[in-house]
Amino acid sequence: MKKGFTLLELLIVIGILAILATATVLVLNPAELLKQARDSQRVTDLSSLNSALALYVTSNAAPNMASTSATTNEKCKGGTAAYTCFSDRNGALLATCGGRYSSAATATSTSRVLNGQGWLPVEFTSLPGGSPLPQIPTDPSNTATLYYAYACKTDLTYVLTGAFESDKYKATGGPALVDGGSSTLVYEIGTTPGLNGPTSGM
Repeated sequence: MKKGFTLLELLIVIGILAILATATVLVLNPAELLKQARDSQRVTDLSSLNSALALYVTSNAAPNMASTSATTNEKCKGGTAAYTCFSDRNGALLATCGGRYSSAATATSTSRVLNGQGWLPVEFTSLPGGSPLPQIPTDPSNTATLYYAYACKTDLTYVLTGAFESDKYKATGGPALVDGGSSTLVYEIGTTPGLNGPTSGM
């Protein structure tokens, strides 16, 4: 005669499974793992952008690091101000500066183009061999606090920044603390990681 599980045995098995599931969640912390995956993507994206900008500067006889700016004074090339265009990670944009750029400032659907009209206003399509990027990346979350930002100066130096969200990437010794930049809160990469605006940090 085949004997089934008793109610007590089923309850014990369910209890054990619940304990194992809870322990797995506490140990693996899926939410933190997702944050780490997005942070890893941020490092990859900004590294790709940095390489593309370096190629643009070295391949172009007259590189313009802010091609969509309306006036010379707003451009990174040929401007007269100490910092002619820069991003402000606090989100305050000055009407007189057309050179503060971030992926959070425009709609994602229109901000990834490579012809100088995207959030990073460099004409990668003008390169002899074509653009090294299929499109300009934006932050995986692209919110008011998690976004990529770009700043440049009249001597063609520039910086790209991104904010991290995982405990691992924000920990002591993490990328934001050892990137050579001026902020320990955001990841900074470029020719001048410490570049910032005249009134506020990146």
